[in-house]
Amino acid sequence: MSWASWTTAGVYTGRGGVLTDEVGVVTGDVTVHTTFAEGEARVAVQYSGASDWFTMSGSPVPCGSEPESRDLHEAVVEAVREGGAATVPSMPHLSG
Repeated sequence: MSWASWTTAGVYTGRGGVLTDEVGVVTGDVTVHTTFAEGEARVAVQYSGASDWFTMSGSPVPCGSEPESRDLHEAVVEAVREGGAATVPSMPHLSG
């Protein structure tokens, strides 16, 4: 079984922040973490330096491979930088 994870710290949210399931919109300096296992990717964010993680709205998503999950992580980081209550982006080429 394949497993992988990526973490990007020091991501500044764009205006409108990132939408989470637990606390709504998070803004400012965040860390983005993506974990890939068992055909899906889970995305979480936290205020950089904090201990609590929040599920990014739209997570988990079906994901067919480790390279696809890496691409998803990069797309998520870009979405967070764009802001606008960002959610996990829809990527049609990512299929379980």
